[in-house]
Amino acid sequence: MTNKTIMQYFEWYLPENSLHWKRTIAQAAALRESGINIVWLPPAYKGAAGAASVGYDVYDMYDLGEFSQKGTIATKYGTKEDYLAAVKALQEQGIQVLCDVVLNHRMGADDTEQVTVVEELGTNRNQDITGKQQITAWTKFNFPGRANVYSDFCWNVSHFSGTDWDESSKRNGIFRFDGKCWNRDTDTENGNYDYLMGADLDTDNPEVIAETRNWGTWYQDTVHMDGFRMDAVKHISFGFCKDWIAAMRSYANNRQKELFVVGEYWTNEIDKLTHYLDMTEHSLCLFDVPLHFRFLQAATSDGNFDMAKLYENTLTQRAPEQAVTFVDNHDTQPGQALCSFIPAWFKPIAYALILLRATGTPCVFYGDYYGIPHDNVSPVPQLTRLLKIRERYAYGAEHLFFDDSSLVGFTREGDEEHPDSGVAVLLTDKEGGSKRMYLGERFAGCRMVDALENISGTVTIEGDGWGTFSVKGGSVSVWVMELAWEYLYLNN
Repeated sequence: MTNKTIMQYFEWYLPENSLHWKRTIAQAAALRESGINIVWLPPAYKGAAGAASVGYDVYDMYDLGEFSQKGTIATKYGTKEDYLAAVKALQEQGIQVLCDVVLNHRMGADDTEQVTVVEELGTNRNQDITGKQQITAWTKFNFPGRANVYSDFCWNVSHFSGTDWDESSKRNGIFRFDGKCWNRDTDTENGNYDYLMGADLDTDNPEVIAETRNWGTWYQDTVHMDGFRMDAVKHISFGFCKDWIAAMRSYANNRQKELFVVGEYWTNEIDKLTHYLDMTEHSLCLFDVPLHFRFLQAATSDGNFDMAKLYENTLTQRAPEQAVTFVDNHDTQPGQALCSFIPAWFKPIAYALILLRATGTPCVFYGDYYGIPHDNVSPVPQLTRLLKIRERYAYGAEHLFFDDSSLVGFTREGDEEHPDSGVAVLLTDKEGGSKRMYLGERFAGCRMVDALENISGTVTIEGDGWGTFSVKGGSVSVWVMELAWEYLYLNN
């Protein structure tokens, strides 16, 4: 079986020229050739910022770049026709498509309503700081530009729990609507982190439950995606998410299709992630946010991070089958609210770890693959080569050698399904050195080379399957069989 490899196919500062779907079509074959077999596309529906919207300021989820709304027909990424063509082009290359789904909030309402609210403390949403008061809230969504095409459902104040803007006084706050409560099965940061932004969906409301399911089935019928990336799940009722995923999978299964689902739960606390998996009956994967922060610690500790503990309290350690590993994403890139961008020198090390280990499903960031011109960030050196190594060689039983505070590594024995597979990976956040690692007796007498060309020469595997591998300081070396790598190199 081929390794699953995801690419997040966007970054925050893509040009606002409505050409991204066409770019996707043009790159589909190259993505498959590079070893990518799952692509996560950005939110495709109309956002409050119109042609400038990245997609998380959700306005109309039925408008995929088809109707004149928010000053544009096309989204930042293109038209509905382009979007559907992009999905088809990827799937024709054997690439599965994940669609980004935002079920937490709505923004850019068409009109206001008078609503009674209680203002709450921003750092503790369980603490009221006012009595009841009237505000003017942007809560009416009538979608006049779409004129009831696909759905005649219109959102109003009854469908929301709260908001953060009073139009009458022109001020921000955390305003909980009178008679509504925040969902209790959400993250406990800020006391209760149900509220995030915009008009917050009341996921206890039967009409909201029905409408989000109706939209989900319409979206499946329209786009024919292979799965979902779910945004901001820490802020949405855990039970609501579990039930929505079950409904979407049931609908897909009736059409003989499975849905891969990964959720974004942004926390460095592993117990919160495992609790969420338990509460949702392990119905989805999660991004391994703790591992991302371990990478950041290792890269910014001047060689004083204990690499032997790199995977301690990560999802890859605690729930490897449900861990989607990543180095960076659109939220962690420079200029964003969650900016925690991994320094360039450590990027090849981090990518070797997520791409070549046996645990976790890796997700490659568009900005690392193509660069981020907005911030003069170059593509990660050797990332394309690491992807090819993953596709060809990273198979079989894994042996870990995380037994030193700086010099650590692992090996993969390979398997019969992938001829010449097997790999030895050695890395360090400090000085270079050597480590004896077990690769497998079938490699006895084989000569290995560093496919990243950081170390010259060869390593010959001993009769018992062990070999002594080397790495330069602050670097990673990836050792594969010499003849196999020469063949791959000459034919690519």
